[in-house]
Amino acid sequence: MAKTAKYVAPEAANKAVDNSRPEFAFGKENYILLFVGVGLIVLGFILMMGGGSKDPNVFNEEMYDFQRLTLSPIMILIGFGIGIVAIMKKPKD
Repeated sequence: MAKTAKYVAPEAANKAVDNSRPEFAFGKENYILLFVGVGLIVLGFILMMGGGSKDPNVFNEEMYDFQRLTLSPIMILIGFGIGIVAIMKKPKD
């Protein structure tokens, strides 16, 4: 007597029950890098604040210091770079 194969619909074959942990798009290292990048961006914008004058008739030279013109934009760009690396990095299995 010949054995007959049981027909399985293609939709049902793809719906295998998997009770394991859900897989995320990023790994732990990706999230850490992403939060470090966001932290650097926020810190760069905080360093860029201030330097104004209370009196509109008085000019304050403090707005042209190293912190506001050089350091904070560099920190912001580094933060965006780290964020891009965090998104593009392949998570470890």
